Amino acid sequence: MTAVTVAPIGSARVGDFAAGARAMVPWLAGVTPFGLVIGVSAAQADIPTLAGWLTGPAIYAGSSQVAAIEMLDAGTAPIVVVITALVINLRLILYSGAIAAHWRGTPRWWRAVAAYLLVDPSFAVGIDRYQRPGDSTDAHRYYLGGAITLWIAWLLAIGAGATLGAQLPAALHLEFVIPLYLVGEIVPKLGDRATRRAALTAAVVAVVAISAPLHLGVVFAIVAGLGAALTVTGGKR
Repeated sequence: MTAVTVAPIGSARVGDFAAGARAMVPWLAGVTPFGLVIGVSAAQADIPTLAGWLTGPAIYAGSSQVAAIEMLDAGTAPIVVVITALVINLRLILYSGAIAAHWRGTPRWWRAVAAYLLVDPSFAVGIDRYQRPGDSTDAHRYYLGGAITLWIAWLLAIGAGATLGAQLPAALHLEFVIPLYLVGEIVPKLGDRATRRAALTAAVVAVVAISAPLHLGVVFAIVAGLGAALTVTGGKR
């Protein structure tokens, strides 16, 4: 008879978690510089550095953090900052709807933690594993491995940027990293008609509404972009 080696349950759990962490590593190459620049922006903005860093765990979404820091720096009313962050993060509702079926039956505390960690990279890594054959419990550990790795790296990157930010010369113009990163995120998705229409509409509205009171131009642009995308998806039905 051939001997069969069975891995201990504990090592299997660690293996699933580690596999998720390894799957997240390629994402960190783009995410980490983004976090560093957000930290630098927080340090150089006219707000307490700690408040800027706290946008990491509190908002935990790069685009929303950039908007929040810039609007707070410009003296925008707090309620407008909150509304803008919520509008920017509306896409996370789509992610949660796509992944919710895989989380059905899990404890409420687990769903709360998993939902908090749900952003673009963690969704991509997690949904890839959930769509493969296998035990759902293993997939849950895989998702958490990737999502927690991303969360830790993100907060460390923001912290490092916030620490170094005040010492870096403004001539470096690190703020250009943020729009370049966002452009890099959008361009590969422009093959989709709805995305193209949303991006173009949002860009036009943002330029037209740049002088809107209370810095509401960003909110108008996001809402207009979402509405434009919905006209495409609605027409396909």
